[in-house]
Amino acid sequence: MPRKTAAGFVIFRRICGKIEYLLLQTSYGIHHWTPPKGHVDPGETEMITALRETQEESGLLKGDIKIYENCKKVLNYEVSGVPKIVIYWLAELINPNAKVKLSDEHQDYKWLNIEEACKYSEYKDMQEVLAEFDSFINKECVS
Repeated sequence: MPRKTAAGFVIFRRICGKIEYLLLQTSYGIHHWTPPKGHVDPGETEMITALRETQEESGLLKGDIKIYENCKKVLNYEVSGVPKIVIYWLAELINPNAKVKLSDEHQDYKWLNIEEACKYSEYKDMQEVLAEFDSFINKECVS
């Protein structure tokens, strides 16, 4: 059975010395909260997919974010019996004037601290990604 691959960014911003994460609420299914991500189209790299999906789902452009390519996490799970791989990179919002503009796939968004982001994300593997990326930010991205 072919596996599905998706890619996206866990996007954070710095506000008054605090770190906040962007989560989008889906407008379908159980209305779960997730970072921007989507399926890899034929001929696309995972990075190109992550950039395209981020723009489509949140309105944020490549120039609005700084991508930490050395901070990457790969999740493996099943959706309706089909194996799925999701690749996330960490990205920082560097354009303070950039506004989130949702697509039809999402009905709401929030910038949340790490505790709130983990609560909203609900899924253990996503909570682990958030915690790992938060640790990276606090140790590596001190500038």
